[in-house]
Amino acid sequence: MKGKSSVQHDNSSSDVSSAILQRVASASVTVDAQLVSSIGRGVLVFAAVAPDDTPKEVESMAVKVLKLKMWPDEAGGTWKRSVQDIKGEVLCAGGEQARELYDHFVMRVQELYEHEKVKNGTDKLFMTVNLQNDGPVSIDYQSHDAEVTLEIQTNPAKEQGKTEAGPETKSKGKTEYEIPPELLE
Repeated sequence: MKGKSSVQHDNSSSDVSSAILQRVASASVTVDAQLVSSIGRGVLVFAAVAPDDTPKEVESMAVKVLKLKMWPDEAGGTWKRSVQDIKGEVLCAGGEQARELYDHFVMRVQELYEHEKVKNGTDKLFMTVNLQNDGPVSIDYQSHDAEVTLEIQTNPAKEQGKTEAGPETKSKGKTEYEIPPELLE
């Protein structure tokens, strides 16, 4: 697992597992004006599972979704607690492209956490997702051949200087952040 993140990603390879994680105060998914699922404080996961992903890749993504430290601790220390630590909820949403693997991902997150705290938004192509951000904190998760890349945005309007994730390096249209390994432990 790599400890850095890149603002630009090459998603042309078909064997890249990816997800967008959004730290939320609440979120819900509706289809045809019918509520499918909703959560309070926790993580909204847009799981982009592709047909050529493997069960091992989606299981690894499930583990990382639950272990990723996205919340401060009681003393105000940033990036100290995971969704499990705060007893938050998880709402998963994905596309129809790889239904079986998407279902496997949701099932694995439920097995690794508390089943009732993990909701299956839907895997329908046309859905409405409502969310109230808690942050903003957005994380772009990419996994390619067991190498994990994270892009963490805590201030999308301001992408200069240092972030809470660590020092940054800039080079020709690319920004890399050093991610402390303990964020994924």
